[in-house]
Order: sequence, then structure tokens, then C-alpha cells
Amino acid sequence: MKTASCVCLGIESTAHTLGVGISTEKKVLANAVAFYRSPPGEGMLPRKAAEHHQEKIKEKMEEALRVAGKKIEDVDVFAFSQGPGIGQCLRVSCIAARYLAQKYEKPLLGINHCRAHLEISMNETGFTDPIFLYVSGGNTQVIVREAGEKERGRDGASVEKYRVLGETLDIGIGNLFDVFARSLGEGFAHGSTVEKLAGEGKYIEMPYVIKGMNFSFSGLLTHAQRMMGKEKKEDVCHSLMETSFAVLCEACERALCLTGKKELIVCGGVAQNKKLQGMLAEMCKEQGVEFGFARNEFNADNGAMIAYCGADYFARGKRMKLSECFARQDWRVDAL
Repeated sequence: MKTASCVCLGIESTAHTLGVGISTEKKVLANAVAFYRSPPGEGMLPRKAAEHHQEKIKEKMEEALRVAGKKIEDVDVFAFSQGPGIGQCLRVSCIAARYLAQKYEKPLLGINHCRAHLEISMNETGFTDPIFLYVSGGNTQVIVREAGEKERGRDGASVEKYRVLGETLDIGIGNLFDVFARSLGEGFAHGSTVEKLAGEGKYIEMPYVIKGMNFSFSGLLTHAQRMMGKEKKEDVCHSLMETSFAVLCEACERALCLTGKKELIVCGGVAQNKKLQGMLAEMCKEQGVEFGFARNEFNADNGAMIAYCGADYFARGKRMKLSECFARQDWRVDAL
């Protein structure tokens, strides 16, 4: 007898993106997103981003339900990005999901944002035992999924166990590019601005910092900012990107040699970068390793990955009490 698929509505609001997705444990049905854009030359104000998410959440929920061909009553479980992330932004999805769960008398699940990136990328690539390079604004980590090992939560359900082999010791690589982009005087700027300018530049030597499989980007950022005005901005962008990506490639190469694994996935917002994809693909080819990544809509922050994990975890028996529904800003991928 075939068991009916679980339908989950997932809400993502860890940072600048408000996303609402609908998914079963096998297939994504809808993925609606709204991005908060900070004023030119400025960083993201948590309060303003949270206000944006509050304004957009009803519209995006209706859009996701329409695209999926579902009614709110068809949803079996509501999931939300519980962390890590920015506190004020996280509370938007937390409060919305808790309200929906109580109103429609349905279960609720808090999802680790980082795990959602890893698991949607595994679903997309079909890989079974990879090394992950997780690259986003706030996180940059080399992660392995412990084959056959499970973590058992207080609800008795088990989920995959992850181990961080290496990570940034200061800022994430996405933060490196975003902060540097704002110093370029290009109006609204972020990592893609650096990527565009980098294609027109040439290499200038920059500090290269790696310790084992750990790395550091704050010194590289300071060095690049000090080079502005002394060198062409295209050259600085090219060198910043080339150097930081070379560090990540070396860390991944070390992880592959250490573990003997034959698959590498890059995921997270910065995984959309074509230069990074190309450098990793070249390294994997030399090592005889398969390389893959999810589609851009699933590498950028999105509600579909939250919904996918929610449906999968719920189908495996994971549950959550309403009293556990709160934001966890520092929730690591290797912590249950």
C-alpha cells in the first residue's frame, strides 16, 4: 500500500530573502521569493529587512499555494527557518509558522537553514555521499555528511549527522564580497557586482590565508579596500575573487583527500558564481571526483528548501512542540 506524500509549506526569512515554498518529501511544488534591497552604499538593517518580510509574507504565501495548486487546508505541516540568521528576520517566519500551525491545527517544524541548503542540493544532484562546500553571506564551511550515522532528537526521530571539517574563522565569503562591493561606488552593489567587474581585470598578488581546512577573509577584505585608488577596481575585484576561491578549492581538495569521498557539492548563495563553479570543477576533474550544484533558485535563500526538509523530516517522524518555536541565531549545522 502506497503512503500518501506529505505536503509542507515552508517559510524562509534568515536574512534579506523572504521565501515561501511548498514541497512534498519527493518534489518541490512551488517556490515564491521576495528580496529586500538595502539603499545604495548601505548594508542591511535588520529592522528594515524584517518589515519587508512582514509586508510580503501574505502575498508570497498566496502565490506559492496558487502555483502548487493547493489550498491552505491541504498542508500537512508548516516549517520555518529557525536559524542560523538575523534575529529580527528569523522571528518573521517563526511567528508566521506558529500562527498558521495553531490556526489550522497542524504540526510545526523548525528547520536548520544550513541543513536545508545541503539537503536540497543532494536532492537536486542525486549525490549520495558528498563533501559540501557551503558558501553564503554569513557562513563558509566544508562539511561532510556522516554516512550511516544519525542524530536522535528529543522527539525520538533521527536525522542525518553532519560534521564541519573546516570553516571561516571570521567572516563568510558572501560578506567579504558584499562589504567590498559597497566600497566600489556602484550604487546597489553585492557579490554579483564584484563578479561582473572581475571578468574585466587581471591578477594582482593578495594575502592567501589557510590553516588546514580553516580560512580567514577579514584580512583579505582590508587589503582589497586599501588597494582601491591604487589599482584599477577591475583588477582588485579579479584578484579578490581569484584568491578567495583558490583558498576554498584548496580546503575542498584537502577534505577530499582526507575522507576519500568521490563527490563534491557547492551550495549556498555564492555557489551561483560561475568562476567558483569553474575552479571547483577543474579541481574535481584533476582529482577524479564528481562535481555538482543545485539550480540557482535553490542556491539562493528560498522557502522551497525549508518546505522540502520539513516534509522529509515530518515523514520520518520528526515533531516539535510549540514551546520550542523560537529563533536560534547561532544554530550550527553540526548541532541538532
